[in-house]
Amino acid sequence: MIYAWDNYPVRQFPGLWEWMAAQIAGKKLVMPSVAFEEVAHKAPDCGEWLENQDLEQLEMSGVILQDAMRIKGLLGIVGDSYHPKGVGENDILIIATARAHGVELVTDEGRQTAVPIEPSKRKIPAVCALQEVAVSCINFIEFIKRSDEVFR
Repeated sequence: MIYAWDNYPVRQFPGLWEWMAAQIAGKKLVMPSVAFEEVAHKAPDCGEWLENQDLEQLEMSGVILQDAMRIKGLLGIVGDSYHPKGVGENDILIIATARAHGVELVTDEGRQTAVPIEPSKRKIPAVCALQEVAVSCINFIEFIKRSDEVFR
């Protein structure tokens, strides 16, 4: 969301943001509460825009937290020893939330052309691609292209 907010300003891309608002209204675009908190902290004006659109926030549950712990274990992360080049705690919670709700994850975190051998160095797309995780993951531009929407 921050990528979209920073690179496609509402003032210059009003059609895109009208479409995004319609996606939110139709519950086709939702966000885990931990992701919303990150967005609101890093880009308060974007967080305010999302709130004004009545964005549905997917709350953490016991099932999601348990799955996040399972994914963390798959990556060999012990305690709070997250690798700076890999996923963080919120990333794992976001992935687990997408799994629990059976939804596609949209992230602009870069794909790693060579997946690191050390699992803790993997970023969101590489973690989603793990057979034991199996979450569909696309970036923002793919999300737009797949819509076939034309912005005028």
